[in-house]
Amino acid sequence: MRVPERIAITGSSGLIGTALVGHLKSEGHTVQRLVRRSPVAVDEVTWDPQTGYVDLNALEGVDAIIHLAGAPVADKRWTKKYKAEILNSRLMGTSTIAKAVSEVKPDVFISASAIGWYGESGNRAVVENDRAGDDFLAAICREWEAAADLAGDVRTVKLRTGLVLDPTGGALGKMLPLFRLGFGGKLGNGKQWWSWITLHDVVRAIDFSLVHDISGPVNLTSPNPVTNQEFTSALARALHRPALFPAPTFALKAALGGFSSEVLGSKRVIPQALADAGFTWDYPHITETLNALVEG
Repeated sequence: MRVPERIAITGSSGLIGTALVGHLKSEGHTVQRLVRRSPVAVDEVTWDPQTGYVDLNALEGVDAIIHLAGAPVADKRWTKKYKAEILNSRLMGTSTIAKAVSEVKPDVFISASAIGWYGESGNRAVVENDRAGDDFLAAICREWEAAADLAGDVRTVKLRTGLVLDPTGGALGKMLPLFRLGFGGKLGNGKQWWSWITLHDVVRAIDFSLVHDISGPVNLTSPNPVTNQEFTSALARALHRPALFPAPTFALKAALGGFSSEVLGSKRVIPQALADAGFTWDYPHITETLNALVEG
């Protein structure tokens, strides 16, 4: 497939977006960042998901559009108001960008989603053609992915992203200080499956999706999910610290509110679509991954 020259991105200031923009620029792509204000740099394009506005003229001739924007699910307690913000940020943002995609007709539209699609899967491994779950985040993901379909006949990739690991941010960034002090441990009973992927491989997989004939839902995870106990034990070993202080279920529910269901829930997600398309992971195994991230 044709290598895209111009790529437009929403959510460019987030953990994934920042790394992706840097990678694409280093590969020689021209990157345009969609921002929710008046442009102050030549690479910025205005959009407003609240009103449905996108500066289509600035996107004329773009080869790919990547949509990563959305309110974070782990940064605040899930009050009724914030749950509405989580939903609305995804529906309004994705609908706005997907309609713009249908107008400017890039070669590919890559839109964020999440493994929350599957709900609670327990010990059962799930792949892209498995049905959606029935909890709050599964309902969000169903509507989120449906909004991306407004892109019409443009090749569309829906990234069902798992737990993204990088020492600079996200879940791992928050866990490292505690584990370095020896205060880390399993969460709840530790038997729940965590489907993870490094930020490095997330960026590589998105780049891969730009130029390979892949479409529809794509699980953005490592091929080797692990239990929470396996994860926390591997992190403690990488830091040469004990993992002595498990966080009890009641404490997590009190501290995290609704998001505790994601920490304590089990999702054993297999990235079948990426594997079938020939993608290979630089970091497929958790022990080697955490050793490298901690040392790095």
